[in-house]
Amino acid sequence: MTTFEVIVYTSTGCPYCEKVKDQLTKWGIEYEVRNVSIHKEYFDELRAKKVLGTPATYVNGKLILGFQEKKFKKAFGIDEKEENVETKQAEALVEDEVYEKVDTQVLEKVYDLVTIGGGPAGASAAIYAARAKLSTLVIDKAPKAGTLALTHKIANYPGVRESVTGLELLTRMQFQAKDFGAKFVRSNVVSVDFAKEIKEIVVPEGIIKAKSVFIAVGAKAPSNKIIGEEEFTGRGVSYCSTCDAAFYQEKLVVVVGDNDEAIHEAKTLAKFCKEVRFILPSGTIRGQADLQSLENDANITIYKKYKLKEIKGTDSVETVVVVNNQRVEEEWNVDGVFLYLGGMKPGTDFLNNAVGRDEEGYIIVDNFLRTNIPGVFAGGDARRTPIKQAVISAADGAVAALGADQFVNQRAKLKPQY
Repeated sequence: MTTFEVIVYTSTGCPYCEKVKDQLTKWGIEYEVRNVSIHKEYFDELRAKKVLGTPATYVNGKLILGFQEKKFKKAFGIDEKEENVETKQAEALVEDEVYEKVDTQVLEKVYDLVTIGGGPAGASAAIYAARAKLSTLVIDKAPKAGTLALTHKIANYPGVRESVTGLELLTRMQFQAKDFGAKFVRSNVVSVDFAKEIKEIVVPEGIIKAKSVFIAVGAKAPSNKIIGEEEFTGRGVSYCSTCDAAFYQEKLVVVVGDNDEAIHEAKTLAKFCKEVRFILPSGTIRGQADLQSLENDANITIYKKYKLKEIKGTDSVETVVVVNNQRVEEEWNVDGVFLYLGGMKPGTDFLNNAVGRDEEGYIIVDNFLRTNIPGVFAGGDARRTPIKQAVISAADGAVAALGADQFVNQRAKLKPQY
């Protein structure tokens, strides 16, 4: 039997470090933890190896940076097919029990509420709508590919005391909705027509009809990376100041982003670094974030309409190439780069101009999650929220379903459920 010497360098508060430890525990692999936040000698060990981030896992002396499940499986000789066969069989069974094909019955019926998206928002809406005796249909093109379904562990969902995977939590919601009479189908929404009293949702199998619609599609992160980003991740490129700020004591770092997270991270880094250069590619901050808090910090300089083009170095980050606001390239000597680019983008392109959306594709709604089209609601990652959490999406689903009940039954006000 192969034995492994596994050392995991971690930081206090580092979420990726917890993922590594959880996965190793799940596989039954023993490991030694070296917390660089608590023990300076461990911090110095990593810096001497020119590793500037956690988690850093050494398996028999070979380094794996971050949480890279495939690399771990290869290092430990874990057969991915063998390991996943039971899980895949269980997931297939769940999907078969929850999701059905779009058949003639589905296409012939006019539903009280159709939810586009079966994640926490859509599943929650289905629970509330079906319990209110609305005929309810949920459409999802990839039931196990959403943000919640791919989440490794959920430990803070109200009422669920034990830690569960995101897929398990989502499946519980879906089964609860089915218990109340909701129907789930797997299909891809091609387009919509909300101009008529009966809304039409076009899928490859035909047209699904509804009196009201809840748009609860998810969001995804952009896939394009900066030149050098992948090569220097953990060696000067980071995505978490909580994990890695201490490595940059009295150093010069670049923070790139245009959202609240980027601002928060820059402020945190300014407490450690001698200089923080904040690159704001668009020139403006998205959402409700406030740039003034950075402008008042003496060791933060803001570069509006600058773009990060390339990250360079040998063993670790040494310079970055930026394009300035005059479209001229500059090369800066830096010690680290913290990236908070793009964020999650809503998957709402299929809507075209059917409902009002902002410049980034988020659906514009009021406090009751109503769009500009009567009977059409939106929530979860399809709308702008202060922060993306499963519990917030689930709350959106409840509000939207109660609104659909009010709309379909022509009530004067929302009718709460108990």
